[in-house]
Amino acid sequence: MSTRETERAQRGGGQPAGQVPARADTAGASDDGSPPAPTPAAPPDRLRKGEGKQPGREQNRVRQLRNERMMSKAELARRAGLSTLTIDRVEKGMPCRMDTKRKILEALGLTPTARVTVFGDDD
Repeated sequence: MSTRETERAQRGGGQPAGQVPARADTAGASDDGSPPAPTPAAPPDRLRKGEGKQPGREQNRVRQLRNERMMSKAELARRAGLSTLTIDRVEKGMPCRMDTKRKILEALGLTPTARVTVFGDDD
């Protein structure tokens, strides 16, 4: 028996990790013997997490331009003199200072006049 098979047997049979096998004597019934209540379905027009525009976020092309240049976040951060966390936040559309935008533009090899096309703002 392999190590994985041994671990699986110790976890409780052939069930995948994280799944608890249903008990045959109580499956589909509540404690008083009545059938289980139906679970309500989610409204169809509800947005999933991450969909739609979130407040405080600005659309920008930083990730697209970085990927076109085959540059990692760490490399862009190093060239711009910023942290990778800052690059991640900017790529997610979080607001940042004008100086941060200037550093990112220079690290991508762009001029400050490209700010409007990259960040989409008129500040």
